[in-house]
Amino acid sequence: MPNSFAYVMLSIWPLVVVALFRRLPLERAFIWTILGGYLFLPPVAYLDVPLFPPLTKHAIPALCALVAIWMHQGHMPRLLPHSMLARLALTVFMFSGVGTVLTNTDPQITGVVYLQPMAMIEVIIGIISQFLVILPMLLAQDILRRPEHIREVMLALVIAGLLYSVPMLIEVRLSPQINVWIYGFFQHSFQQMIRYGGFRPIVFLEHGLWVALFAFMAVGSAFTMLRKEATRRAAYLAMALYLALVLALCKSAGSLLLAACFVPLVLFVGQRMQIRIAAILALIVISYPMLRGGGFIPTETILSQTTATDVDRAQSLEFRLVNEDMLLDRAAERPVFGWGGWGRNHLHDPVTGRTLTTVDGLWIGAIGSSGWAGYLGLFGLLTLPLFLLAKQAGSLDLGRAVYVAPLALLLSFNLVDLIPNATLTPVSWLIVGALLGYAGKQEYTAKTVLDIERPAQPAPWARERPSVA
Repeated sequence: MPNSFAYVMLSIWPLVVVALFRRLPLERAFIWTILGGYLFLPPVAYLDVPLFPPLTKHAIPALCALVAIWMHQGHMPRLLPHSMLARLALTVFMFSGVGTVLTNTDPQITGVVYLQPMAMIEVIIGIISQFLVILPMLLAQDILRRPEHIREVMLALVIAGLLYSVPMLIEVRLSPQINVWIYGFFQHSFQQMIRYGGFRPIVFLEHGLWVALFAFMAVGSAFTMLRKEATRRAAYLAMALYLALVLALCKSAGSLLLAACFVPLVLFVGQRMQIRIAAILALIVISYPMLRGGGFIPTETILSQTTATDVDRAQSLEFRLVNEDMLLDRAAERPVFGWGGWGRNHLHDPVTGRTLTTVDGLWIGAIGSSGWAGYLGLFGLLTLPLFLLAKQAGSLDLGRAVYVAPLALLLSFNLVDLIPNATLTPVSWLIVGALLGYAGKQEYTAKTVLDIERPAQPAPWARERPSVA
């Protein structure tokens, strides 16, 4: 159980946000509000407000940022994206839960297992929850839409990676205990933090995999700065190599593989090609459930190759694949809006009541709980900025916006990690928002220019009619 200090930290974070917005420029203060809250506030703990979703380390910084930006600007930030496709995906994401509740008003009874029906009050709570999840994206698409703001995002990831490396290295050496020392509890299974004869860090995040993914983002950002910042290459080279060492000590094969693929692309591939690669990866990710359900993913071949290199990882992979098959069969029973909450998307032992399935990848959890409607709303928002940028790639001013392509590539690698894991974080949403804001701004500007250049046409009723005489 979290100690009192954990709840104190959640309660005083608004004061931290006030200090940030007083001392830093608006865009930088917003980035550090989201990034700092994600990295340093206690996981799992939350403030309980009646008739409101739990206020966690994800929700509190986003709400604080909304109020701070409102007060700083003197008006509400623009929360609706410029892109009509983004608005459509946003609407589906926000309101597909209504269909989920309406189609799950029946209890599920399997032997001794009783899973309660969903209540109508969950419609309101669900909409608020969805809004809090994507609030960092909605704010970022308005606040971080300029090229210089996208550079600020990548620079913040480098600085945060350097700062976070200190507690990470402490945990690698002494075991993952910092959350216990400060907040009074361990947030996950300690056994899963033991890897390759040592420890992998977890610090204040939900799992060691989340820390490894963040370390990958910091490494990718550092190598990007190395290529783009000609005047400080020696410093960024040192930072990039140091962060790469820290990433290796996270002992996560997945994040190491992401870094091994990302670094050559960002160092040696052109920007427009980077954007196209990001869009291809996004297309693969959003299509993965259909490919997986249709049997187009060679799971047996992948499993046999993994077994030949690492037996432990092969057993873990086999466990995931078996669970995905069971969860897909369960999701197929209610494909449009899913099973909702309370564990209704899982299989249970009718005698013992034990849950028989485990959700790892974000995609299978989304389909099981929210159906294809919720899945397409969620992954539509996540992938749309990359598709928009790929569509605009030929006309983008990448000589000025030199960080857009690397950040798009970084996001696409995060999306790839959502296939085996559920590593979708407020930092992910912030990146989605920054890219969506930039792409939407380009689309809006191009449309406005076309409207200005297009000669005005008289209304049909005002056109001169031909003479009858």
